[in-house]
Amino acid sequence: MRTIPDDILARFDALFEEARVAGEPDPTAMVLATATPDGVPSARMVLLKAHDARGFVFYTHLDGRKGRELQANPRAALLFHWPRVREGVQVRIEGSVEQVTADEADAYFASRPRGSQLGAWASKQSETLDTRETFEARLAQFEREFAGREVPRPPRWTGFRVVPHAVEFWYGAQYRLHERHLFERAADGRWSQRMLYP
Repeated sequence: MRTIPDDILARFDALFEEARVAGEPDPTAMVLATATPDGVPSARMVLLKAHDARGFVFYTHLDGRKGRELQANPRAALLFHWPRVREGVQVRIEGSVEQVTADEADAYFASRPRGSQLGAWASKQSETLDTRETFEARLAQFEREFAGREVPRPPRWTGFRVVPHAVEFWYGAQYRLHERHLFERAADGRWSQRMLYP
């Protein structure tokens, strides 16, 4: 289902391309903020793996901290910061969260390097690890288990899609006189645009 209007997607895509051309170390890097049901926040860097009119997608373990928080409180905020674009650009995205389909998750997992696929099996994401050797032993175990065949997607590893209700484009300027454009989706699905003071 389409959620994001063409003009918002076009603006994001143009800035993303500017970030790539400008030599940003990884234009796909974004801060993901989540919260527990009682409002305790946490944030970390993740990588954007897909985006379209439905929303912005990243992948993770369902049983890690972010996976647990997103299942219990399916809301999130994303932040892209591209300091090499113009005088610095941020894109802020807030919205609800849904899991991608199994077919989408399977297709993306199959595209990953084999080492990353094996790591997804070996990692008990966010759980306490006694020594690095324990993790390396688990990795070796799965290397043996899947030797000579394709690595399937772990059953508790999938993607989340952030479906925006707000997208802000923040353009840096000298003397902190920034330019900010906020797009918001109302309950009836209609989008509006307004400018914000710096």
